[in-house]
Amino acid sequence: MTFESPTLLWLLLGAPAVVGIYIFAQRRKVQQALRYPSLMLIRPAISRTHALRRHLPPLLLLVAIISLVLAVARPTVPVTAVSSHRTIMLVIDVSLSMASTDIPPNRFAAAQAAAKAFIEEQPSDVRVGLVSFAGVAAVVQVPTVNRHDLTNAIDNLHLDQETAIGSGLIVALGALLPNVSLHGSDPMFDSTTTREEHRITWTAYPNGEGTTVPKSATAGAQPSAAIILLSDGASNTGIDPRAVATIAANHGIRCFTVGFGSKEEASADDEGSILPGFDEDTLRAIADITGAEYFQAATAEGLHEVFQFLRAQALSEKHRTEITALFTAVAAVLSLVSVGLSLAWFNRPS
Repeated sequence: MTFESPTLLWLLLGAPAVVGIYIFAQRRKVQQALRYPSLMLIRPAISRTHALRRHLPPLLLLVAIISLVLAVARPTVPVTAVSSHRTIMLVIDVSLSMASTDIPPNRFAAAQAAAKAFIEEQPSDVRVGLVSFAGVAAVVQVPTVNRHDLTNAIDNLHLDQETAIGSGLIVALGALLPNVSLHGSDPMFDSTTTREEHRITWTAYPNGEGTTVPKSATAGAQPSAAIILLSDGASNTGIDPRAVATIAANHGIRCFTVGFGSKEEASADDEGSILPGFDEDTLRAIADITGAEYFQAATAEGLHEVFQFLRAQALSEKHRTEITALFTAVAAVLSLVSVGLSLAWFNRPS
């Protein structure tokens, strides 16, 4: 729980002073009671039942005052709810390392199967889009509710050289935020329209790597709460993934990341070249920056479990809700109970 006006919590320092004054007043009453000549008159006054009745109303009133101070400080709590943004972008690594057979029949086939299962299990109103990336990234399928089109898009993926995680992310953001200039707030990016009307070129500086996004892919797309990125390698070209994650975070889009395969062991492509394991630090950083989560899947079954978990996570969003009314209501109820008990037991308010 946090507070919108935390400086007002200093008022709680008055509670110990109120308790001290109350204890002082009770001691004076005891001293006056000792002046009675008969112990028979003192016993009822010091019985446990009488002590409970005497102290309970003031205690309830003190708690009511504390609750009222907390209400004035405007408390808020995090709340998880179903997102109103029902679009998810799947960003899948199609670099050559995905051909590794450490996960049978190979990483690529296992990823395709898990992605298709994930799509089929989504609610019918959820739009899903698909981006693939190797050395460059592209929107393979615009966000749609047509599961058949998505399945075909996944089946038509093919492997290529290099790994550009940042490019995959920026292309997904471009599809989700077609009316937003993603590069405008960051000097690292520049965008230019080529002679071909159907293409927009994103250029990352200083290395000059390019990523293309079909304009048709962004047409009609809506802002989304989530991107799910799966990679089995380390980014070795293109845009810095952390920089893109910062842009995503600034637009309120979470990027869940999945490291697939082994992070310790290297794999070999069809030509015998040694390819490193996935970059867990980068994938974790992307998730942390955007307020999402990072997962590791070392088996096909593990990847299915991760996607099962993400099915609910990607469609939820967290926000803070002010609960001032709750603390105010508690203060009011406790005050009424305190006054009511005082009138019932002593025929006077506490």
